[in-house]
Amino acid sequence: MIQQQILALTLLGSVWVLYLLLGLSVVSVTVMLERAVYFSKRRMSRLFDELVILCQKGDLKTAAARAQGDSMEAEVVRVAAELSASGEGQEAVEKAIASTMDRRRLQYEQWLFVLGTLGNNAPFIGLFGTVLGIIKAFADLAIAQKGGTSAGGAAASSVMSGISEALVATAVGLFVAIPAVLAYNIFLRLLKRVIGRSNALTNAIAAGLHVARASASRASGSK
Repeated sequence: MIQQQILALTLLGSVWVLYLLLGLSVVSVTVMLERAVYFSKRRMSRLFDELVILCQKGDLKTAAARAQGDSMEAEVVRVAAELSASGEGQEAVEKAIASTMDRRRLQYEQWLFVLGTLGNNAPFIGLFGTVLGIIKAFADLAIAQKGGTSAGGAAASSVMSGISEALVATAVGLFVAIPAVLAYNIFLRLLKRVIGRSNALTNAIAAGLHVARASASRASGSK
């Protein structure tokens, strides 16, 4: 009973799988475009070197004024400058920076799991559609052979055509998966660069705070 019900479902063929892959491809492209816009609006490669120099000198006020935009690097500098101006110690500044980076990383990673999931599973969905198409093709062949030799000969050609159409599902699955994997790897690479720059700014800020503290100590000692 259960076997017959499952067979009835498989005889629906691979058409619905193709529609499913089409919908997943629309989702994949939407995520790619949304993440591309998100990352492009938060680029600050031109200011990075300048910010590092200012932070190393301990001039966080000027660095914060220059760090405009909604990038992770800019927010790290602004948070450090705000806490430093309020008299917080270096440990508090570093913890605030780490918290900011963890929070912003979640925002940068948003929806990337969709691309990773599609890249890993779309080929299997396409293969599933191909299997369903082949099952339906052989079921049609079995029905045609019961009608006699002449009908069976004509059905064989129809079955081969059905199998070739079923293989389209695998091709579509690969077509959905390859761009998703490529985009996923690109966005992860961009995120690693953002985190690397933020870590570099964190170290520069720590060095600048140390220099400022040492200079203040020498000034107070000379008095």
